[in-house]
Amino acid sequence: MSAIDYSDKIPNNVNLSEDRTLQRALEHWQPNYLEWWKDMGPEGSHGFDVYLRTAVSVDPQGWAQFGHVKMPDYRWGIFMNPAEKDRKIHFGDHMGENVWQDVPGEHRANLRRIIVTQGDTEPASVEQQRHLGLTAPSQYDLRNLFQINVEEGRHLWAMVYLLHKHFGRDGREEADALLQRNSGSQDNPRILEAFNEETPDWLSFFMFTYFTDRDGKFQLCALAESAFDPLARTTKFMLTEEAHHMFVGESGVGRVINRTCQVMNELKTDDPAKLRAAGVIDLPTIQRYLNFHFSVTIDLFGADQSSNAATFYSTGLKGRYEEGKRQDDHVLKGQTYKILEVQGGQLVEREVPMLNALNEVLRDDYIKDSVGGVERWNKLIEKAGLPHRLSVPHKAFHRNIGSLAGVKVSPEGRVVSEAEWQAKVGEWLPTPEDRAYVASLMGRVVEPGQFANWIAPPVMGINRQPVNFEYVRFN
Repeated sequence: MSAIDYSDKIPNNVNLSEDRTLQRALEHWQPNYLEWWKDMGPEGSHGFDVYLRTAVSVDPQGWAQFGHVKMPDYRWGIFMNPAEKDRKIHFGDHMGENVWQDVPGEHRANLRRIIVTQGDTEPASVEQQRHLGLTAPSQYDLRNLFQINVEEGRHLWAMVYLLHKHFGRDGREEADALLQRNSGSQDNPRILEAFNEETPDWLSFFMFTYFTDRDGKFQLCALAESAFDPLARTTKFMLTEEAHHMFVGESGVGRVINRTCQVMNELKTDDPAKLRAAGVIDLPTIQRYLNFHFSVTIDLFGADQSSNAATFYSTGLKGRYEEGKRQDDHVLKGQTYKILEVQGGQLVEREVPMLNALNEVLRDDYIKDSVGGVERWNKLIEKAGLPHRLSVPHKAFHRNIGSLAGVKVSPEGRVVSEAEWQAKVGEWLPTPEDRAYVASLMGRVVEPGQFANWIAPPVMGINRQPVNFEYVRFN
């Protein structure tokens, strides 16, 4: 007798009920996953009924079914976008050939590495956010946190499916290891440094979901171009869910700004001390949080020159963002791209082979996209009749990877001395006092329709429900 009812427990469009080998692998993995969720998932939440969106198919009717469900009973499914008939590889050295349905032996190690690195970020962010439910500013926000958590869990399932299906014993071992690493662990940390940072408060959470989940969007878009068709189809479907995570971030920061602007106008002051006394988060503190999360996130794109990036592109494993819309030869040999480095105390541009600069290309696309949301936040401040503006710091600011690692650069892009950096870093990045103040605001508000003093309510609820809907039932 099978341990899992595949059509019900694991909604899927990968023919799971017919694949005995895969069933056996997942029957071994699923109990460990549920154990991980119990130990490392959202703290104290296992008995709650949460109004969640569940994907049960990839069509528009099926991918967003809403209802109250206990999170440990959430149906984590395995979905791919429908196959594209006669899809061809459209970049790199194999351009024009048929896409691969199986892993070519020579690309096995690199594909496994790509899938494991992507897969590792998914449970990491759940671990980073596991205590946030205890300080939620509203039931609406608590529900959004839990929705993001279960979807990060589903994205982990998506990568684990690929590992189990296409990588044999190696894949099974890697899938097990994804549950053994832990965010911030001294002994067995997550692979990427940003996923070992704490997410200690809701302002950090909103910045993380705006900036760091946006990195996820760009990485998934690059993988959605892959010549390995199962990876491309899996990541395309993941992108439909990633959009909600970025919405939570952008609207969350926007609501913090709206509330702050309201109090600034009521008190007729922009004095941070007076605004803090009134229990809201002053705009300079929001700017410092923005600077921190933006700079940590752009490091996730990797070194500005990378032979791995060149290999992944030329071999067809990972494309560029919106590869199909670009007007070039999609092979890039002989083309160049500008990167930044420091010479004689100045930032200067240097032309390097574009194939080696593809991390930088993706980073620059990401930066353009990030600026859009910051401009929308500025429109909220402008609408409130206030002169202040938020800005994205220079891409050389506070970097720890590549040629800019450890270089001291102001948010405006000026190379500064160690002494000036030490004197001004408290104006540029969150101080321990900032973090302590923001932490002091984090009381739990969970009556339907009630919101913490430091954040404005949303304009509308989820799935056309009212803002004061009972999104979480605390049984």
